[in-house]
Amino acid sequence: MALGKIIKSLSGFYYVYSDGEVYQCRGRGNFRKRKISPLVGDLVEFKADNLEEGYILSIEDRKNELVRPPIANVDQALIVTSAVHPDFNALLLDRFLVLVEEKRIEPFIVISKMDQVDDERRKAMEAYKDQYEKIGYSVILSSVNDSESMDLIQSHLADRTTVIAGQSGVGKSSMLNSIDPRLSIDTDEISESLGRGKHTTRHVELYEISDGLVADTPGFSSLEFGELEQEQLPECFPEFVEVQNDCKFRGCLHHKEPKCAVKKAVEDGEIAKKRYDHYLQFLNEIQTRKPRY
Repeated sequence: MALGKIIKSLSGFYYVYSDGEVYQCRGRGNFRKRKISPLVGDLVEFKADNLEEGYILSIEDRKNELVRPPIANVDQALIVTSAVHPDFNALLLDRFLVLVEEKRIEPFIVISKMDQVDDERRKAMEAYKDQYEKIGYSVILSSVNDSESMDLIQSHLADRTTVIAGQSGVGKSSMLNSIDPRLSIDTDEISESLGRGKHTTRHVELYEISDGLVADTPGFSSLEFGELEQEQLPECFPEFVEVQNDCKFRGCLHHKEPKCAVKKAVEDGEIAKKRYDHYLQFLNEIQTRKPRY
């Protein structure tokens, strides 16, 4: 028996990486009976007599798992948003951040296409960088022909399992191809990142890039807060968590409640008003969504 990590799942086979080799394995029959489905990213115990015929015996506890893309034990999410073409969208960025925070996955933000901006847009992006860094997020202003920003992104990938998220056309594939030309990712194919197009039918696979593992997947194919409850939403805003113990009411939703420390921090300029407005929008979305049966 040996320990390994599933790096690819395809047609009922699981490809397990262990000690420099990849073993083709099947899951044990009782997994299906117990409704357990191995996922890419799972740490597993397996037995194999050769590279082609192995069996997964057990799956270690997961620290997190995503449904779309189906992957487990993610360390971080690289959230790519562009300065232009498409224009920077703070609401969409905050939506990605909430989805990632909900799963307790550490995000870092890349604002791409900085080589295509004028001075006014550059200043705006630098202001956003400062705002998100103040919250505690890592932010990189990048362009694919800027080796310094590419090196910075690479340093974030080392020794970690990373999933990439971002809307269509922000330059995720160009960035990955620049970091590792062996990938030759089809830029049209991967850009269909919100659940449209042919890329969504492909398997998830972990590639070794910059001494880490990166999921070749278009990221989150659903941007709805399907499982998130209203009580959990404030926990997905780190700057709220920092002050919420000073709210008068325990379980304060920072909306209509009096003596709310988060609302006071917004009034005092310590929390960005735009972030708070997005929070209220998400809260309303969760409160008004249709129940699922």
